[in-house]
Amino acid sequence: MQRAGVVLGDAGDEVVRALAPGASVLGVASLDREGAAAAASWALSSSPAVPLSDVRLLPPVRPTSIRDFVAFEEHVEGVVRSVSGGTGVPAEWYTAPAFYFGNPHSVVGARDDVEIPPGCEVFDFELEIAAVVGEHGRDLDPERARDHIVGYTILNDWSARDLQAVEMKVGLGPAKGKDSASTLGPWLVTPDELEPYRDGDGYLALEMRSWLNGTAVGRDLSSNASWTFEEMLAHASRGSWVAAGDVLGSGTCGNGGCLAELWGLAGSRDPRPLAAGDVVRLEVEGLGAVENRVVRRPIGAPGRPVRPARTRDRLRSRSGSDSVWV
Repeated sequence: MQRAGVVLGDAGDEVVRALAPGASVLGVASLDREGAAAAASWALSSSPAVPLSDVRLLPPVRPTSIRDFVAFEEHVEGVVRSVSGGTGVPAEWYTAPAFYFGNPHSVVGARDDVEIPPGCEVFDFELEIAAVVGEHGRDLDPERARDHIVGYTILNDWSARDLQAVEMKVGLGPAKGKDSASTLGPWLVTPDELEPYRDGDGYLALEMRSWLNGTAVGRDLSSNASWTFEEMLAHASRGSWVAAGDVLGSGTCGNGGCLAELWGLAGSRDPRPLAAGDVVRLEVEGLGAVENRVVRRPIGAPGRPVRPARTRDRLRSRSGSDSVWV
């Protein structure tokens, strides 16, 4: 049975109390203070305390859309070198917060296994924070955007780097390189709980850490991003609607927030790409931790690649440009 609930207790000793039947995490978090307090009070008085270890944590929200930004300069520099073979940060990156649309249907929970995508030999994790939108809006400024963010959670944007490298040469993407899985969890933390971490420039200064098989890989502060979540949401809403349930990813933090960044800086794939049996743990101060095991796809699972394109002389570039426009 799937139920939304409230998590209580200190780290390592948490319990879950179910919310009223039919309640959702997004719905309760979007209520005003009195409504949310009443929902929590019902859970405390009417639901038994269940140890967190006895519960399967589903994603705290089922996203209506995923916009994943790339807000950390250090990450961009390392990954550009690793994925495309370029150097430095593109000048265009500095002009506005860039994002791609992810797959809201491939979201998995904080402890779920994650399959290596078909055809992938260079699998990677990405340590991110996600903001969840709780109210429809359009053409927001950063001040108004803050009121539209209903909570925060951890995001692992799993990446098939070899697939990503090929498809982005076309001038689009990432597509199949980031289509298979995204972890959201372990729960949704409301903005008021994180206000003590907000610095003088408006950033949430949360410590972010990553581990692979128990060995520390990366560590950064979320305040090292170049844009706040409010600025990213304002940009997303410019000339466009954002809706309740939309998820905005911060992009991967620097200093080892993913393996590809380290590969780009070192010039070699050390540490090696993820393989079946590896366990990736991501922690964010104030948000908790997610821990997923990498597994092989089932034997015989479909996933045959589509054949290469049929070429025609008349469809080849007439201008000599390598750009592709759609």
